[in-house]
Amino acid sequence: MTARPRRADPPPLETNDVRIALGGTAAWAVALVVLLIVGPPKADRWWIWVCVAGIVIGLFATWYIPRLQSGRARQEAERAERRAAESETPAVGGTEAPDA
Repeated sequence: MTARPRRADPPPLETNDVRIALGGTAAWAVALVVLLIVGPPKADRWWIWVCVAGIVIGLFATWYIPRLQSGRARQEAERAERRAAESETPAVGGTEAPDA
């Protein structure tokens, strides 16, 4: 039995991560409003703080994600420039004879 050659990996999907973070933040905000309307028993009041923490983390994510993505894009561009510069320079220690 022969092994089939492995196919190339598909390119990564482009997603709107800020929209996803905002969706999660909105879900936590809805949960907080529901809890404030229903009024949980004293033993379960900690759920209110879970919702508040979810909202705070979601707001931080909407601020942080664009900065993270632009930093990654900048690093990738720098790596591509370095690779292009390295491919243009001749190899050191070639087979050329030294000048006499």
